[in-house]
Amino acid sequence: MGKVVIDESFCKGCGICVSVCPQSILKLDTETITPKGYNPAMCINEQACTGCASCALMCPDVAIRVYREVRA
Repeated sequence: MGKVVIDESFCKGCGICVSVCPQSILKLDTETITPKGYNPAMCINEQACTGCASCALMCPDVAIRVYREVRA
C-alpha cells in the first residue's frame, strides 16, 4: 500500500499525474484554488494506492511524493 502526498504550492494542475495513475485515484480538485491560481491534484482513494509512483515520476514540477508501506 502507498500514500500519495501532493505539495499544492508546487502543483500547477496540469493533470499528467491523473492520466498516468493506473488505479485512477487522482483527480484535479476543482473546489480548491492555490495562491498561484491552479486547481491542484488530489488523491481520492488512498486505500487503493499501490505505491507505484508513476504520478511522482511524471510530475514536471516534482510536486508529488509517494510513500510505500514497509513490510517486515
